Amino acid sequence: MLYYLHLLKDSSEFFDILNVFQYQTFRAAGACLTAFLISVLLGNRVILKLTSLKIGQPIRTKEEVHRLAELHGIKTGTPTMGGILIVGAVLAATVLWARLSNPFIQTLVFVAITTGLLGFLDDWRKVKKKNSAGVSGRFKLLVQFLVAGVAVGYLYILPETSEYIRQLYLPSLKYPIIGDMGIFTLVLLPLVIVGASNAVNLTDGLDGLASGCTVTTGLAYGILTYVAGHQILAEDYLFVPFHPAAGEVSIFCAGLVGAALGFLWFNCHPARVFMGDTGSLSIGGMLGMIAICCKQELLLVVIGFVFVMEAMSVILQVASFKLTGKRIFKMSPIHHHFELLGWEESKVINRFWIISIISAMVGLMTLKLR
Repeated sequence: MLYYLHLLKDSSEFFDILNVFQYQTFRAAGACLTAFLISVLLGNRVILKLTSLKIGQPIRTKEEVHRLAELHGIKTGTPTMGGILIVGAVLAATVLWARLSNPFIQTLVFVAITTGLLGFLDDWRKVKKKNSAGVSGRFKLLVQFLVAGVAVGYLYILPETSEYIRQLYLPSLKYPIIGDMGIFTLVLLPLVIVGASNAVNLTDGLDGLASGCTVTTGLAYGILTYVAGHQILAEDYLFVPFHPAAGEVSIFCAGLVGAALGFLWFNCHPARVFMGDTGSLSIGGMLGMIAICCKQELLLVVIGFVFVMEAMSVILQVASFKLTGKRIFKMSPIHHHFELLGWEESKVINRFWIISIISAMVGLMTLKLR
């Protein structure tokens, strides 16, 4: 919305300063600051409201998780659904600073809202039933694939994004490995969104872990999306996929980073509020969609390595137990494995954050390896 203020510069020399509103870097900084301030300034009010409504996080019982229940028992009653703060801050910053006519921004807003609502429903059922069982896994996957399919399908049929969205790139290669995925676009790309959504959801098990990793991943993709929308940088210098509308996504990324930082203010150990599925499902969906917008879907495995590691630990644990009757880890997701090894929660969180920072740096290095 604020983008259009730069049009006033032609009416008078007095308004020349408004010219800055046309620059994506300026608006990205504005979006980040706006989302951060919304999260920080409204955080206490949201926490108090969630507490008054008795929307506390159900902690799994000793029969379910054994020793982990002793480690996390103190967290019982901590308000959840704090993800509404993140989603709300991102959307507010996007409306203010981004161009809503941009098709990529439109799909990101759609994914953020719909996956956030799904997470809200899941959290609400957990709170209402006073246990960790929310909506069924099948229902959750069905809605996620429906949302992802609609978002990708919109870009697939839109003339200005159709050709771009159908390409598939490998990191460090100048040219697409598949120039036109055709109808398989509607199969592969929704998997990216659904996979990312569930991976972040699995990561959200320790204070500040998911929100901290969101900051590093969002920053890296903010750079990637800016480059993808800058023709000289993309085509003449770094040889990455270019689309003139992709750069606007960097503003959305900045808003996500600011919102996650603001939320981390209250979510850091010991957490005063949890994001719940309301936040984690939405954040994952946003990250998956962002990766699609800059055609760096496969690079998300590198940049979002912590999320991938958490998801893979669950997959390997389940597969191993079903096939051999033995467990690979003491408990999955893998952050609980390290807790049960005797690591303090803060140590697990900090070390996973370090891994996330390094992963983001490695992902950005691929820009020059072409």
